[in-house]
Amino acid sequence: MLRHFPSPNPNLRHQWFRQKSSGGRRPKKKIYHRVPELDRVMHLRKKPSSILHLNSILQSQHKTNHSILLRDLEKHVGFVQKWDFMSLIERYPTIFRVGGVPPSVSLTAKAEKVAAEEGRARMMMEPLLVNKLRKLLMLCVDCRVPVETVELIGSELGLPCDFKEGFIPKYSQFFTVKNFKGRDWLELQDWDSSLAVTARETRLAQEGVLNMKPDGVRRKVKISRDGNYLGPYAFKMDFPAGFRPNVGYLEQLERWQKLEFPSPYLNARRFDAADPKSRKRAIAVLHELLSLTMEKRMTSAQLDAFHAECFLPSKLLLCLIKHHGIFYLTNKGIRSTVFLKDGYLGSNLIDKCPLMQFNDKFVSLCGRANTDIYDSKDSLQTIV
Repeated sequence: MLRHFPSPNPNLRHQWFRQKSSGGRRPKKKIYHRVPELDRVMHLRKKPSSILHLNSILQSQHKTNHSILLRDLEKHVGFVQKWDFMSLIERYPTIFRVGGVPPSVSLTAKAEKVAAEEGRARMMMEPLLVNKLRKLLMLCVDCRVPVETVELIGSELGLPCDFKEGFIPKYSQFFTVKNFKGRDWLELQDWDSSLAVTARETRLAQEGVLNMKPDGVRRKVKISRDGNYLGPYAFKMDFPAGFRPNVGYLEQLERWQKLEFPSPYLNARRFDAADPKSRKRAIAVLHELLSLTMEKRMTSAQLDAFHAECFLPSKLLLCLIKHHGIFYLTNKGIRSTVFLKDGYLGSNLIDKCPLMQFNDKFVSLCGRANTDIYDSKDSLQTIV
């Protein structure tokens, strides 16, 4: 027997469809705002890096008067890149010259004269490198790091290629290399509390932010719309041009900027990783790692190499993107690169070490004004 069901009320049916169709908006797609000035750094440093690489190859040819046969160039750079370097040699005759039979490449007389200054620049770099390497080891939980990890970022720090055989034994009072479970580890000999000061704290001290009133109360300031807050635990913020933070975001950021956190140079094992103070401390560790490099940048792979030794966040890239006022992650170039924003003014590096100053001078021989992205007038004295 078939049952008869009354037909639904057409008004109710219309109301049901209307509610279903307006069930809510799709969430907005999150936009990662680009920073064209820092993307431009990757483009502008491509040619200078190749010029400096070729110069280092020529300087390593001691027995041939700093020259190399063109046919032997492939042994140093590979078959594919050989043609890029051949084009580079032809493009910059003010730096490189070709002559002889069979043809060889060497530096011009003017370039050779400038290249001779590299030794003095590296000599001036040594005390800086000693302090940088000591600070790097002090950031690690056991004051040690695998030698291959140091080799991975050696060029970013300014270390010589033979640092294990030449640089480390020269400063045996500070460093030692020990084998542990089949790996060579670089260890710190003695802790130096005077070095346990971050670049962020140094900047705040210069700005007078760390100075306290006689009653011990720090001066009160309100956070601005650019996210900057003049407090002893604040980070310098530089939001992208297209980013417009709302009031809720700024209030949350103000609480974070005011939040106290332990020094990055304290052992990370002492703190709970879930504690907000420890999470902010991890940002300070990343900030200090990037501050130790010559160009205030590393590839994401280089940063990730310190994951175990520095107790970095498990989701490192997401952490960097979340704190986009402090760091900038670009995919320009062969690998993704992380910039420390307060190390740059537009596309210009602010602080230049002696080796960077030499590199700028050598590359300027090519005669292209756009090649040298660093403005020596805007550079500050390097803080030891």
